Parts: sequence; C-alpha cells; structure tokens
Amino acid sequence: MKKTVQEYIDETPVWSDGTTIPQVPMTIMQWQIWGLATAGKFFEGLVVFMTGVALPLIAMEFNLGDAQKGMVGSATLFGILIGATALGSLADHLGRKQLFIAEMILFLVFLVAMTFSPTFPLLLLFLFGMGLALGCDYPTAHLVISESIPSNCRGRLVLSAFAFQAVGALFGTAVGYMILKSHASLADWRLMYATAILPTILVVIGRFFITQSPQWLMSRGRVSEAETAILRLLRREPPYPLKISLKEVPDDEPEHERHKSKFAKLFNKKNRRATVLASVPWFLQDLGTYGIGIFTPTILGTILGHSNLREPNLAAVIHNDMIAAKGAAFLDILLLVGIICAVFLADKLGRMKLQVFGFFGCAAGLLLAAVSTGLAPGLSQTALIFGGFMLFNFMTNLGPNAMTYLIAGEVFPTKIRGSGAGFAASFAKIGAVMTAFLFPILLSDIGTATLLYILVGTSILGAFVTWRFGIETMGVNLENIGRLKAHGHTGAGEPDRTEEHPAGGTAGGP
Repeated sequence: MKKTVQEYIDETPVWSDGTTIPQVPMTIMQWQIWGLATAGKFFEGLVVFMTGVALPLIAMEFNLGDAQKGMVGSATLFGILIGATALGSLADHLGRKQLFIAEMILFLVFLVAMTFSPTFPLLLLFLFGMGLALGCDYPTAHLVISESIPSNCRGRLVLSAFAFQAVGALFGTAVGYMILKSHASLADWRLMYATAILPTILVVIGRFFITQSPQWLMSRGRVSEAETAILRLLRREPPYPLKISLKEVPDDEPEHERHKSKFAKLFNKKNRRATVLASVPWFLQDLGTYGIGIFTPTILGTILGHSNLREPNLAAVIHNDMIAAKGAAFLDILLLVGIICAVFLADKLGRMKLQVFGFFGCAAGLLLAAVSTGLAPGLSQTALIFGGFMLFNFMTNLGPNAMTYLIAGEVFPTKIRGSGAGFAASFAKIGAVMTAFLFPILLSDIGTATLLYILVGTSILGAFVTWRFGIETMGVNLENIGRLKAHGHTGAGEPDRTEEHPAGGTAGGP
C-alpha cells in the first residue's frame, strides 16, 4: 500500500511478531538532523547577543560614535534580513541539505575573517556576512527538522532547536564576561568571536552526513530518491519499515498559479493570510527582542548608572562592561526558561494562544521597566527594572519569539515553504535592523522611558494581528497545509472547526 512521506514518518512501527509501541520513536538520523539544526540558532544567539558585550571594546578600538555603534549592532541583523530571502528561498530550488551545508561554510568563512578585522568597514562587512549565513539558516534549519519528524512532536522539537538561540545568548554573554575577567585587553572582543570557530567546523562536517528532505524530493517529482531517503531516515533496529512505496500528495494548485514565481504565490488569495501571520507579528516581536537583547548592558548602565560607554580609560570600560555583562547574563537565563516552557506547551495549548499571551506578557514587562525610569535610584528602581526585563525575556520566548519562528515554517505548502519562511524571517529582521541601528540614537534623543513605552505599543499590536489572522497548525500534517480550505480563525477571532484534517482533530486545531 502506497503512503505519503509524512504518513511513513508518522507511522507507529509494528514489528514482525506483532509487537507495537505506544508512540512513534525518533531514529538516530532524525536526532542527528535535529542536533545539527540547533547549531544555527546557537550561533545566532552567540554572535548577536555577544555583540552587546563586545561593543564597548569595539567602539573604543575604532573610536565609534552612536550611529556607528548602531551600525555594529545592526550589521549582523541586516545580513539575516537579506540572507533569509535571498538565500533561504534557494532551499526550494536547490534542496534543503545543500543549503544546510553551504550556509554553515559561509558562516565559518566570515567568522574567521571577523577575528582579524583590521578596519571598521571590514568589520561591518564580516558581521553582515555572518548574518547572511544565519539568515539562510532561519528557514532551512526549520525545514530540515519539520519535514523529517512526526507531526505530533513537531512543535516540541522545532522549539527545542530554537531554544539554542537562548543558550547561545547566555553562552555568548558568559564567554564575554570570562574573557574580560581573565585578559583585560582591548583585543578581547576578537577572542570572543574566535571561540565559535572550532564548533562551527564540527557542525559543517556533520551536516554532510544527513539525508535530503524526502518531502522536498517528492515535491520535485524525484520519487525513487525520496524512497531511498525515507529508508535512511527511518533506519531502525529491528528494521521498520522494510520497504517504501510512496504516493504523491495531490496537487490542487490552479493551472494559472503554477507558473507564477514563488514570491508572487505568497500573496495570492490562498496564501496571503499565512504570509501576514508569519511575517507581521514576527516583525513587531523583533523590534523589542533584538533591541532589548543587544542593548541590555547599555540600558542597565543608563538606568542604574553603572556604565559610561564614552569612558576613555580601558580599565574603566572593561570594568563597566563586566558589570553590565553580569546583569545581562542573569536576564538571559529567563530566555531559556521561557523557551523550555514553550517546548512543553506548544503541542498542548497551540501556537496562537501562546503567541497572543506572550505578546501581552512582553508589554507588561516593558511597562514595568519603563515605569522604573521615573523612580529615584535605589533598591525599588533596581527591582522594577530587573523584574520588567525578566518578565519580558520569559514571555517573549514563551510566546512570540518562539512561536513566530515555529509558525513561519508550518503555514506554507511544501513547494513554497522555504520561500515563505525565508520571506517572513527577512521581513521580521527589518524590525530587528531598525531597532538595533536606532536604539543607541534613540536612547540619547528621546530617552529610555519613551523608547520602552513605544515597544509596549508594538507588543500589543502584535497580539492583535495574531488574533486577527491566526492559523492554528498544532498537530496538522504539513503535507495537507496547502489543501485545507479553512484551518485558521474566522474574522471574529474564533477557530473555524468545520473541516476535519488527516492529523486528527479539526482544521482549526486538534
């Protein structure tokens, strides 16, 4: 009997003696794919958030002003913006595995170059190059996981991989602190980035040995190759399945749509809602997450009066940087706690509920931090600012920071999934670039409180857009995403539960 790729992946093995097991077990290859996909998120967190610790030393070495500091903070994010669309969409044309390998090689080349940056323009170029590679990884890493694992645990495993962004952020901040503490040199920022070189080499090697996505192969009509890939992906002891016979998922795309570009298809009547949901809330979320994440040391120093980034003395700059790094590392722990909670709840409560709830939680945290700026320096102000940022970090990873990434790789049909996820990530990074570049300037011009109040408003707007355009993908078979007539929320904000889908449950959710 012929089955689709996802039906084979979702199938619970029945051994030759009739023995069954309660759930679909993950194979060694599936775990290898998951582990290697975590690396891109880890390196993103490491590089982007480590920049917050490295920035004072970079600014001192190259004598940077506020605008130039903003360029340093936004260069990697601008690279992600370009890479997610320009390179990420190639995963639909060239294959998931090819891009999965190429992006990490590209990251390695620019990472090595970064540690030897002789001038400020070249430093920006190398930061941009690393972002270009990480931008490609946004859709590609998601796709190699989600197209290779059972539907009932897709949310947990994709988010578990995404959690390594928080691990990377915490690790990068901690490494920056330890290097500052042990070396006390102006060149310490170069050593911070160099710590990622060896791990990157190991990841590059590992990615050569995974399978190609069987779903992508089937979407290209390469049935025999897809059958071979499925056998390798689902290799178990004892062997199951023994033989693969694939059937194609019916293509109900109208004839007049088939010759359109993948980008144009994102905005046709069928996919427009998914495109809005995948990109607009992510853009609004990135305004806060990257601005707060990169410049937490600066904000803490501004409010608490611990640091002065214009201080010309190297010892003083390093001392202040270490104080801010410790505070930032403490706050980054909440990013990890938040994503752990999201891992356990995404396949139980659903993506939409967590994203809306998380956006409101982010707004509450930023509001606490904004209120703290009006208090006199002291214990109350310190408690409020840390409490606000702790709540923000927890809620962003429980909700929008995690869910937007997960949703973008789920709501599009297989043929345009890479392009859709890439566009969403790229559009989101417009917000990240804006906030990273403008934060140092706005902190000086309009003040910390006003800036935080603006971010409160963008978080509330993110909750509204999610509610209005929501599509619940919990438990939905990805092969059926493009064929569901109604699998989201109605205009009134209530789930449309009128159509059953093959994953069990209804088109609006399980």
